[in-house]
Amino acid sequence: MAEAFARILGGGFVEAYSSGSRPSGKVNPKAIEAMQELGYDLSVHGSKSLEELPDVEFDFVATMGCGDACPMVKARQRVDWSIPDPKALPPEEFRVVRDLIRDKVQKTLDELGVPTNAV
Repeated sequence: MAEAFARILGGGFVEAYSSGSRPSGKVNPKAIEAMQELGYDLSVHGSKSLEELPDVEFDFVATMGCGDACPMVKARQRVDWSIPDPKALPPEEFRVVRDLIRDKVQKTLDELGVPTNAV
């Protein structure tokens, strides 16, 4: 969802990637549904591993509980977002996490000086 929000909010000014230390290979159906409510088709995304990221130094990396696996991702700025994993949450609580992710992406883009679109 963070990648999707970065793409939505940052438009053509942002190149965003999302990956995990233990990807399942598929996007959580609850995430697809939660993003569909906002008009974004997350079903076209895939679940990727950290090894699938480009071998570059990123301007910004937000981590979400990946522990020792994340330091392998090079970044000029790294922030750990303490966001609960929503996969087992009921839909209404899942939406709360979705909105928290959106707000954190918006705040980060603002701090980086990236022009943003409204969601």
